[in-house]
Amino acid sequence: MKNLFKLSSLALVVTLSACSPVEETNSITNNNTPSQIESATVTADSAIDVSKDYHSYANPEQVLVTHLNLDLTADFTAKKLVGSVQVDVKRQVENANELILDTRELNILSVTSNGNPVSFDLKPADENLGAALHINLPDDAEKLTINYETSPSASGAQWLTPAQTAGKKHPFLFTQAQAVHARSFIPLQDSPQVRVTYNATIRTPKELLAVMSASNDPDTERDGVYEFNMPQPIPSYLIALAIGDLQFKAMGERTGVYAEPSVLASAAAEFEDTESMLIATENKYGPYSWDRYDLLILPPSFPFGGMENPRLSFITPTVIAGDKSLVSLIAHELAHSWSGNTVTNATWRDLWLNEGFTTYLTYRIMEMIYGEDRYNMEAVLGYQDLQADIASLEPNDQILAIDLRGRNPDDVFSNIPYEKGALFLREIEHKIGRDNFDKFLLSYFERFSFKSITTDQFIAYLDETLLKEYADKLDKARIQQWIFEPGIPEGAPVPDSDAFVKVDSARAAWLAGESRANTIKTDDWTVHQWLYFLNNMPEQLHEKQLNELDKVFSLTASKNNEIAHSWLMIAVRNEYKPAYERLYEYLTSIGRNKLVKPLYRELSKTPDGKAFAKKAFEEAKPGYHPLTVHANEGYVN
Repeated sequence: MKNLFKLSSLALVVTLSACSPVEETNSITNNNTPSQIESATVTADSAIDVSKDYHSYANPEQVLVTHLNLDLTADFTAKKLVGSVQVDVKRQVENANELILDTRELNILSVTSNGNPVSFDLKPADENLGAALHINLPDDAEKLTINYETSPSASGAQWLTPAQTAGKKHPFLFTQAQAVHARSFIPLQDSPQVRVTYNATIRTPKELLAVMSASNDPDTERDGVYEFNMPQPIPSYLIALAIGDLQFKAMGERTGVYAEPSVLASAAAEFEDTESMLIATENKYGPYSWDRYDLLILPPSFPFGGMENPRLSFITPTVIAGDKSLVSLIAHELAHSWSGNTVTNATWRDLWLNEGFTTYLTYRIMEMIYGEDRYNMEAVLGYQDLQADIASLEPNDQILAIDLRGRNPDDVFSNIPYEKGALFLREIEHKIGRDNFDKFLLSYFERFSFKSITTDQFIAYLDETLLKEYADKLDKARIQQWIFEPGIPEGAPVPDSDAFVKVDSARAAWLAGESRANTIKTDDWTVHQWLYFLNNMPEQLHEKQLNELDKVFSLTASKNNEIAHSWLMIAVRNEYKPAYERLYEYLTSIGRNKLVKPLYRELSKTPDGKAFAKKAFEEAKPGYHPLTVHANEGYVN
């Protein structure tokens, strides 16, 4: 569901000092930075300031926050984080006397500098952007301490009861900051243009362990006070915290997994190839910059497949299939260590620079570890996902450099920045050759390391590099078409897989009545072939056909969450009631949006389906993440 909104009187306006599009300045480290945010109205037909973050109130062009020092206590009874953040500030403009931070539903208790009170003004809140915190900056201030507490309904934090966890004994907390939810648990400059280092002291019940997107010591003593350090500058959306009954198991020299005890062994076995992925990616695209790469397996309510928090990716348990069939998610989050965490989109308009590059790298990593056949199958499935989004999205939402003015930045997430972005890069690879493109990627990651860049800076870098070196193979107009026009350009690469040919034949013969389901030879089928078999069924099937498929292949009882999702989509479209008990259990036990949102959307198309969806949603809602609630409540109300 698209959640459109108009900006209030607190709407954002930013202008840039003149600078070359390729200057590496969008990480806000000098005076070539966005100017003061002022009240204004954004109109759809006005020119886009490509370097402006339309989703932050902050004024880093005047006063830049460079470091955070957090001291927070997790109050599981009140469902609040309570404590302080000390912000190190650097004046970008002489005599700048005001610091503006982003907040959402924070209770600001006090602000001090050198122990002395500092006046502040928390402006009225916008529903989607939160409230601007204006702080009067003393002349000699280099650090400010803000004492605050979060709201129990903070959009970026989910507090789970013991019953909502795998172990059922202890509560759990996790944060999810992307896109603009860090401001709901820290007052800060919540823009990907601003990169900060941070330290943290997290205080928890003694029986629980805290972990963060920072330096985690697998051997730390469980004493209720945990210290963290993130020495590399990161954007705010990568600040992450989780607290729960967690244990650690190593998977390699630099890799391991944190999980609840009942999940730990299965997770470590499922993701045991993580170290091999890390080594292969380093060999191809340059050194890994983040010390360790560990995984945190979250409870099922986590709204995404994974989140690329540096040093510690947050992972849904829905990809623990028992056969490594869904581990491309791990490759994706690992790849973000290069594309996204090290080279970052400067605004949410530029998300494709994170996700398109990362999706391209994901396919390459999967090929290096698991071979060309799997690479081809996953590329085909990704292309079909892209085609489905192209068919359903408005033209503006099919553009890589999307216009998000006046909209919730979460609206950017679709297969467009992921799969269309990856397909664009694949076309460049095909035109100049894989080895040459790999060399370009290596130089790109080195050039913009630990910087945040815009689409226009990327294009300018192409002008300086590939468009100059391969002028006979690449065309600027074609690149502009990929980035700024809807749809898939004519002549774009179309992935194919020999492994799917026999699946097509088997499906066609069965649909034509030329064979029975029990004669289809599926013993050697991979999960990808099963998904291809189901996802390419016609919209309507007869009840006899559904019964036959279910009886022979036990699809309703499938323990693979992706296969179950595809089958349940078929069941909903055809009102196949024998699968509805499983459907209800699925919707009330999983919070991953990719899996539940299409089901709610499909159910909402009929009165009976909508009533069923509403019942499941109301039962599941207390355990859903706020982002999942927000994404699906429109389908049931």
